[in-house]
Amino acid sequence: MNAVSKNMTQGPAGRQIFLFALPLMLGNVFQQAYTLVDTAVVGQVVGVNALAALGATDWFNWMSVSVCSGLTQGFSIRIAQLYGAKQYADMKKSLCVSLLLAFLSAVVITGLFLFLSAPVLTLMGTSREILGDALLYVRIMFGGIPIVMTYNWLSAVLRSIGNGRTPLAAMGIASVCNILLDLLFVAVFGWGIAGAAAATLIAQAVSCVYCFLHIRKTPVLHFSRADFQPTRDLIRRLFMLGAPMGIQNIIISIGGMILQSIVNTFGVIFVAGFTAANKLYGLLEIAAISFGFSVSTYTGQNLGAKEYGRIRRGVREGALMAVAASLLITVLMFLAGHLLVGFFIDRSDPNAAQVAVYGRHFLYLMAAFLSVLYCLHIYRSALQGMGNTLIPLLSGIAELCMRILAALILPGFIGEYGIYSAEILAWAGALAILYISYRKSLKKLLS
Repeated sequence: MNAVSKNMTQGPAGRQIFLFALPLMLGNVFQQAYTLVDTAVVGQVVGVNALAALGATDWFNWMSVSVCSGLTQGFSIRIAQLYGAKQYADMKKSLCVSLLLAFLSAVVITGLFLFLSAPVLTLMGTSREILGDALLYVRIMFGGIPIVMTYNWLSAVLRSIGNGRTPLAAMGIASVCNILLDLLFVAVFGWGIAGAAAATLIAQAVSCVYCFLHIRKTPVLHFSRADFQPTRDLIRRLFMLGAPMGIQNIIISIGGMILQSIVNTFGVIFVAGFTAANKLYGLLEIAAISFGFSVSTYTGQNLGAKEYGRIRRGVREGALMAVAASLLITVLMFLAGHLLVGFFIDRSDPNAAQVAVYGRHFLYLMAAFLSVLYCLHIYRSALQGMGNTLIPLLSGIAELCMRILAALILPGFIGEYGIYSAEILAWAGALAILYISYRKSLKKLLS
């Protein structure tokens, strides 16, 4: 079966965005399923300290993944624009050069993160009780960065031509593999936190193979050796799109790591509760990421086709759908959040009740303000699809500043809620910058 591409420059805007986002949402459900199982198996089988060790590495590990995601997503903006403009020869050249850049970047990022793993976790104030497990986990994950980069490049290329089905199927297969390997490596073999990391990387490698096979079946993506022409201008264009997005994610991660270092001072019990809720973060934004990818592809293709009026209509309708989805998820979290938090905690642990209380408080606060996060994803993705990656970078700096200031100042006045509020204030600061910039950019296009 050939992978299906989608031209998003024609037809009802809202319907196009929703239908493209739907398989991405399902794919994110699979991704979150195996992330949650990872955490649950570690928390239930290995214990509270292992759960805290996972939490201590969350932002640092996310930084490595998000750099790969940011770079490849930025590269794919150019591919989406050329696909929308029907400039297929130039698109194939961009495709090939972006592959070379992704490979070289993966090598550099792998070496850098492996070198920094011990100093960074120590600097973050990771407790000695959990430092060994935390280091073991990140070193295995960082060793697999080339796998992560490959998957992100393959899926970004497929999404750029409107194919959301193949990444969905790949994530579904990876999810099943990861869950089975988690149970085998951690629960049966007793490999602990290392088994959870190995299961994740093997599952992602399987998804890479699946996406690669489908790219080979997509005629518009067929390329030859002659397409590997890394001219200075093309490299500059791709890096001007990819690098700011990668740096933006690094900046957001630094803010999260500083926040985590502050959280670490509250003790292992609080860290475990914070982790239990934080692991549900991906579930909270599951539709936001999907709508964001959809809006970015939609905007990029319509910019290439010079359909500027469709950009305004699509982003508006995308924002309305995203807010509606966020409200639905908010209701679900308030109804079932206590059960989800408990999913990660070994009830036989004497501190289980307090861990659950911390987790619920954080989860409920994030759920209450979820529409802010969803709007952030829509307007950031719209700007990126329009080729503007500088403003999203500045919004990442705003997130960093708001998150750090709130975490440093507010706990002195409102205790644990000062830590929880840091996340909400970071979203709000970034959204303000993104919305104003989007309106200005759109006005310039339409004038």
